Amino acid sequence: MTDSDDVVAGLPRVAVGVGALSRAAVVAVARDGAGVELTAEAEDAVRASRKVVEALADDPVPHYGVSTGFGALANRHIPAGLRAELQRSLVRSHAAGSGPEVEREVVRAMQLLRLSTLATGRTGVRLGTARGYAALLTAGIMPVVAEYGSLGCSGDLAPLAACALALTGEGLVRDVDGVRRPAAEALATAGIEPVTLREKEGLALINGTDGMLGMLVLACHDLEMLLRTADITAAMSVEALLGTDAVFAADLQALRPHPGQAASAANLRALLAGSGVVASHRHPGCTRVQDAYSLRCSPQVHGAVRDTVAHAVTVAERELAAAVDNPVVLPDGRVESNGNFHGAPVAYVLDFLAIAVADLAGISERRTDRHLDVARSHGLPAFLADDAGVDSGYMIAQYTQAALVSELKRLAVPASVDSIPSSAMQEDHVSMGWSAARKLRRAVDGLTRVIAIELLTAARSLDLRRPLEPAPATAAVRAALRGTVPGPGPDRHLGPEIDAAVEVVASRQALAAAESVLGPLS
Repeated sequence: MTDSDDVVAGLPRVAVGVGALSRAAVVAVARDGAGVELTAEAEDAVRASRKVVEALADDPVPHYGVSTGFGALANRHIPAGLRAELQRSLVRSHAAGSGPEVEREVVRAMQLLRLSTLATGRTGVRLGTARGYAALLTAGIMPVVAEYGSLGCSGDLAPLAACALALTGEGLVRDVDGVRRPAAEALATAGIEPVTLREKEGLALINGTDGMLGMLVLACHDLEMLLRTADITAAMSVEALLGTDAVFAADLQALRPHPGQAASAANLRALLAGSGVVASHRHPGCTRVQDAYSLRCSPQVHGAVRDTVAHAVTVAERELAAAVDNPVVLPDGRVESNGNFHGAPVAYVLDFLAIAVADLAGISERRTDRHLDVARSHGLPAFLADDAGVDSGYMIAQYTQAALVSELKRLAVPASVDSIPSSAMQEDHVSMGWSAARKLRRAVDGLTRVIAIELLTAARSLDLRRPLEPAPATAAVRAALRGTVPGPGPDRHLGPEIDAAVEVVASRQALAAAESVLGPLS
């Protein structure tokens, strides 16, 4: 039915089968543009469940989603001649989103995860419909999905309906080149035949947690990198502020056996190994008894965030193994209604992550502030300025960081406690998981910027400690930053330097530099 296999030549393919997708597969399709293909096992499962649905379509007894209306209209029996129109109307009416476009990687993740559920054989769609959905992904055709519209009740109805609408040749899409076009035109260019939906198919295409789950998977992927990078910037701050690494000793950390704390402390020990700055004040005459919490308690805070991410990953992997639809076709041939589409399990961890992200950013900002204050920086110039008074140094960079941290605190307010009833009280308790996911995306971006400003600040402080030399690993990170951001000197336009530091963090350059010396960090 499609020539789309040749549209995006050279891209790797992700196999979509009856089992769970890996998180890596989601990232590969969503962010890297990989194509997809259904496995033979998945195609067999789809065919088998479709036979069940087609048998029910001929049954005079009403069956939800097959021969009835939806939601509060589920009590109406729909005659056979109107059922194609029923599915078409369902998709058109539910594609009711509004606002700015959702990012390409989010839409592709959502498309992939819906395809994964179709491939389980629990939804009852036709094989051609599943293949058509796969063809859209492989051709790089991205339905235009609006920001607002999902309550996370029967999953992400409005966003998924926008994706389903594109499959039928309606609505707007962006093609592989990012050009916004009518769906019918883009499908024709790709050689993809629009799908005319039949019994239950419209419902199967829109009833899932795929949007919020896709954003959770992408956020966990980014946070795993940012946590290791936060350990790097914390180590640089400990060094540059003449802190001690003694508190990170393994035997001390083992007294409180949280796995995230142990991993973070191990990273800090490795990152600070061989530091000439730390060695310079490691002698009996040093009067420093203990460092401030933002330095000394870095493993405890970073570790708690790590453990929160680990819990979120567990929830995400369970959801990746789920077949979320209503009703579902069971292996024994029964077709049963259920509530598995409710987004609560995903919504809770999305909110939990936003809280942890805000706190991680908060401790990073407190470390940054110490570099700039002559009363606490142990000999560094005020605001790390070249000529304090004439120059302001990084004074306002910390303002930017503080503004970000305050925004992250607002984003940490949970969305999942804010249920609101819909569908004439049929859907009277909703998860708001989509909203939780949208604010987490903003929070992850804010955290990236906060960590980047700490990197910028700590690197300058280490420069100002010369002739003392940092540890080999932190020196490599500083050198990576210096590839785009010059060292200390009179004030320069600071905004572009902050943006350059953000790129060094977001592109994993900072992490790669440290790991080029130490090997993989925990």
